Amino acid sequence: MQQKQRLPARKSKVTVRDVALRAGVGESTVSRIMRNKGPVAEETRRRVMEAVRATGYVPNRIAGSLASLDSHLVGVIVPSLSNIVFPEVLQGVHSALRGSDYQPVISITGYDIDLEETIVRGLLSWKPAAILIAGFDHTPATHRMLFESGIRIVEMMDIDSAPIDIAVGMSHRRAGYATGQYLVERGYHRFGYVGHDWNADRRARLRYDGICGALGDAGLQIAAQAIADAPSSVGVGREMTARLLAGPAKLDAIIYSNDDMALGGVFHCLGSGVRMPDDLAIFGFNGLDIGRELPQPLATVRSNRFLIGRTSVEKAFETPQRPQTRSIVDTGFEIFPGATA
Repeated sequence: MQQKQRLPARKSKVTVRDVALRAGVGESTVSRIMRNKGPVAEETRRRVMEAVRATGYVPNRIAGSLASLDSHLVGVIVPSLSNIVFPEVLQGVHSALRGSDYQPVISITGYDIDLEETIVRGLLSWKPAAILIAGFDHTPATHRMLFESGIRIVEMMDIDSAPIDIAVGMSHRRAGYATGQYLVERGYHRFGYVGHDWNADRRARLRYDGICGALGDAGLQIAAQAIADAPSSVGVGREMTARLLAGPAKLDAIIYSNDDMALGGVFHCLGSGVRMPDDLAIFGFNGLDIGRELPQPLATVRSNRFLIGRTSVEKAFETPQRPQTRSIVDTGFEIFPGATA
C-alpha cells in the first residue's frame, strides 16, 4: 500500500538581506559576489558563500534579466549525445565557463532542423548572453532569428561556410581530402565507402566530397558504397560493411563516415576472418578513445572536440558586445595512422 506523508511546511523565501545579515556584510556586497562582479576580499567572499550555503539562498536571475534585458544564460544546441563527440564538446564548454557567472542551457535537436528552430525561439525568449550551436544547417527562420537577435552566435564544428558571427571548428572537406590522399599514398586503389544519413549529417557529406576529390586527383574513385538511411552506430556500420563486402567489387580499403561506423567494420572483419589491414584497410573519423584502445588501433582522423567547445566560449565573450565582423577559428585535425590501414 502506498503511504502518503505530509510535506513539512515550506520556509519563507530567503532574501539577499537574510544572507547579508548572516555574513555581516551589506546587501550590495552579496549581490556583487553572486554576480561575480568586481573585486571582493577572499575572506568576505568566504563568509558570504558560507551564509549562502547555510540559508539555501538562490538568486533571482529572471528579475535581473528583466531589469537589464540581459541574462547569464548561454544556450548550447547540439544534435546528439549518443556518442562521445558532442559530450566532449560540452566538456570544453563547461571548462571555459567554470568559475564565471554564466550557466549553460543545453538542448538536443536530434539532427532535426525544425526542432532546432523551436529550441532557438525558446532560448532567445530568455535573452541569453550567447548561443553556441552546432553547424551551419538551419531553417531560414532560425538563421533570421539568430542573425537579428543582437547576441553573440557561435556556430561550432564546421568552418566550410560563412558564419552568422563566429565559426569554430575544422574543415570537414579538407579532412576528407586528407583521408583520401593519405590512403592513396599508402598504395590503396580499390575504395569502398560506408556512411549514414547525409540529410541529417551535412559534415559527413562534406568529408565524402573531400575524399572523392582526393581520389579523383589520383585518377581513382569510390568503387562501391553503402549508405544507411539511419543515424550512425556500430551496428549499422557492421551491417553496411557486410553488405558492401558481399557485392561484386573487390575492395582493399573502406572509408567510414565516422568511428562508430568504422568500429562496426572492424567487428565484422574480426567475426568473418578478414585480416586488417592485409585483406582490407579500415579508416574512420573522429579519433574516439575506444578506437585507440582496440587490439589493432583504428586508423582515423582526430578532431579537437574539447578545444572546439572551449574556444567557442572564449570567442563568444572575447568582446563585451556582439562582434562587428565575422570570424572563423580553425581548430584543425590530425591523421592517426593506427593499425587498421
